Amino acid sequence: MPDTVASVRVLVADDDTDARAVLVDAVGSLGHTVVADVGSGREAVEQARSLGPDAVLLDVHMPDVNGIDAATQIASQLPDTAVVLFTGDQTVSLSDEQIVGTSAISMLSKPTPPKTLDSALRLAVARAKALKSAEKEATDAKTQLENRKMIERAKGILMRRTGSSEQEAYRILQRTSQDRSVPMIEIAKAVLESEPGYQPSPPRR
Repeated sequence: MPDTVASVRVLVADDDTDARAVLVDAVGSLGHTVVADVGSGREAVEQARSLGPDAVLLDVHMPDVNGIDAATQIASQLPDTAVVLFTGDQTVSLSDEQIVGTSAISMLSKPTPPKTLDSALRLAVARAKALKSAEKEATDAKTQLENRKMIERAKGILMRRTGSSEQEAYRILQRTSQDRSVPMIEIAKAVLESEPGYQPSPPRR
């Protein structure tokens, strides 16, 4: 099967200059692009906001803001950006809260074999894209359901006002939509808003 992610734009963050240089070379040799490399968690957050990379490689132990806190900020502000943590400290482990907060796909050990690094980057980006797609599908489904409910309510109002059947009320909405070249949901909203005392439903979260 071909890789779903051909090349990844990566931000590298490690306070160890030599280790960072090795990681930057490794990422480049794998065919990916290093958009920036920084030495602190604070810089990682700032550069991630500025550059919008596909993935961020974060060392856990860094000055200013550690990798875990930086990952949490990046995940909150840039949900489309994949996060991969790495560390040379074998005692480090993430709590359940940190796993959720950082959205980290994996925790790599230093040094990381190139093939492992490549797989981790591709997997992280693919999963981030899959999550975004799933969230969009859920949002679209919710919107469609709310629209159907609104059209049903508008049909009921037209049936009461005109004495028409359900099918006739639907055709009224349909014809008006076609005549005005606007979506049927907009016609349904107009019908609802014309009702005395109409109160729009608060947006759902």
